[in-house]
Amino acid sequence: MPKQLPRQTAEKGRAAEEIAARFLVRHKLKILERNYRVRGGEIDLICEDGRTTVFVEVRLRTSQQFGGSAASITSSKQARLVLAARHWLLAHGERDCRFDCVLMDAADESRIEWLKNAFDAE
Repeated sequence: MPKQLPRQTAEKGRAAEEIAARFLVRHKLKILERNYRVRGGEIDLICEDGRTTVFVEVRLRTSQQFGGSAASITSSKQARLVLAARHWLLAHGERDCRFDCVLMDAADESRIEWLKNAFDAE
C-alpha cells in the first residue's frame, strides 16, 4: 500500500502534473495516460512523441534543501519507473520508448526544465 502524502503536498503534486501535461501538449506530445500505477511503481504521465512512447516523471521541489527536483530521482525511483513502464508495455505492445523528467522549482510553467532521455531502462 503506497504511503499517504499530506493533502497539501498531494494537491501541489497534482497541480505540477497538470502544468507539465499542458507544457508537453504545447510541445506536440500526446497524453495517453496519467498516474499509471502498478504494484511497486507509478508513472506520472505516459505520452506519445511521434512513434515513441514517453514515460514522464514530474518533480516539484520548492526547496533545494535536499538537492532539488533532479536529485530526488534516485536510482531506486528510476527502477520503480522502469518496472511500471515494463508493465505498461506488456499490456500495450513493445515499442520505442524513453524516460523524460519534467522538473520544477515552482508551480510555474515558465520555470520548467524538461530532460529528454533523462535515464535508460538498463
